[in-house]
Amino acid sequence: MYKSFRGGVHPKDFKSITSDIPTERMPAPQKVVIPVSQHIGTPGVPVVKIGDLVKKGQLIASADASMTSFVHASISGKVIDIAEYPSSYKDKSLAIVIESDGLDEWAEGLPLKRDWEKLSVAEIHEIVKAAGLVGLGGANFPTSFKLTYGPEKNIDSLLINASECEPYLNSDYRVMMEDTARVVLGAKIAMKSLGVKKCIIGVEDNKPKAIAAFEEAFKGTDVEVAALHTKYPQGAERMFIKVLLNREIPEGKRHSDIGVVGLNVGSVVAIANAVIDGIPLIERVITVSGDAIAQPKNLRVPIGTSFKDAIAYCGGYSKTPEKIINGGPMMGYALSNLDIPIIKGVAGILVLSKDAVSHDEESPCIRCGRCVDACPIGLIPSMLSILSEHSRHEEAYKDYGLLNCIECGSCAYVCPSKRRIVQYIRYSKSQNAGHAHK
Repeated sequence: MYKSFRGGVHPKDFKSITSDIPTERMPAPQKVVIPVSQHIGTPGVPVVKIGDLVKKGQLIASADASMTSFVHASISGKVIDIAEYPSSYKDKSLAIVIESDGLDEWAEGLPLKRDWEKLSVAEIHEIVKAAGLVGLGGANFPTSFKLTYGPEKNIDSLLINASECEPYLNSDYRVMMEDTARVVLGAKIAMKSLGVKKCIIGVEDNKPKAIAAFEEAFKGTDVEVAALHTKYPQGAERMFIKVLLNREIPEGKRHSDIGVVGLNVGSVVAIANAVIDGIPLIERVITVSGDAIAQPKNLRVPIGTSFKDAIAYCGGYSKTPEKIINGGPMMGYALSNLDIPIIKGVAGILVLSKDAVSHDEESPCIRCGRCVDACPIGLIPSMLSILSEHSRHEEAYKDYGLLNCIECGSCAYVCPSKRRIVQYIRYSKSQNAGHAHK
């Protein structure tokens, strides 16, 4: 067993609600709203116009940039609008709206079949970029950019993140159980692309079936399956690397600067789908859960499907919803508008009733230090929240490591004063946006 990381918490995971429910493919909705920016980097530029007929997998937006992600039609139909729409990634984003023709037809030549072992590294890079792959763990970082790090950054290790430590969510777990062979192929392709021999796939030990499946599937390969102590936020990049390799990312640096590339397990499957079958990233698995959803499910949904349509497909509400969250309860965001699209980085929808939501009033910090003990980064969250509360954002940045916070929510989880620590920190970060991009 690998050693754990400092701090962290053990929230009730509620994963049993959907963990054993097989993934169900949601039919194409009547329309999809597909933002041209679903990733870190240069937004895509539409290559279609209103009135065009498009098919599933067809390129609809691209950009001439290294840090970007191409965008494809997730259904077949007619482009009925190209305009600014509310987004789950940004307040608003230019989006391409496609009305379904009910045929769900693939673009010409898709899917196809390739022998990945005969492809050059450069060909793999080009295929992954053309397929519009981004990190499916929520970071929205273009996968093609990561796969080119190999020689330039002296990458020696590939880590595949299969921990999925966020409560309620099982989208990665269902991928592990249902697409195990594809995880193996994707790992091999990624290793070839990076030129590395060392690969570890880390799974929390509350997923024994997935661990057993991977140990069997990776038998005879160079990939090590690591059973990790179940603790939140095990899946955070810094924690994951520290536990598996005992390396730490210096302030202001990335994982690639210490010889590591990390990929989410769903991203690895997407690599296999793109390289072998030519299938771009036009759908993803999400978990729809919570005590106020009528039929909790794991769904494979077309990118651009609205949160509203996904909830309706799960039977709507069983109770009056008090809060609907994009993602999980620890790092997710409460939604005020359900007419926004599910994009590549959305892992789940959480629908909670009043009974499941804390209504405790926030009170002043009592300096108990519990947040300090829980912080996996070693920060002083209480001070960050107090400084933010008093608009001392520059001090939070300069003296208390504001930008090192990963916003995991462990501090708020243990706070007896029920302070909205993460919200304070996010606000201070927004006021220090200039520093974040230096």
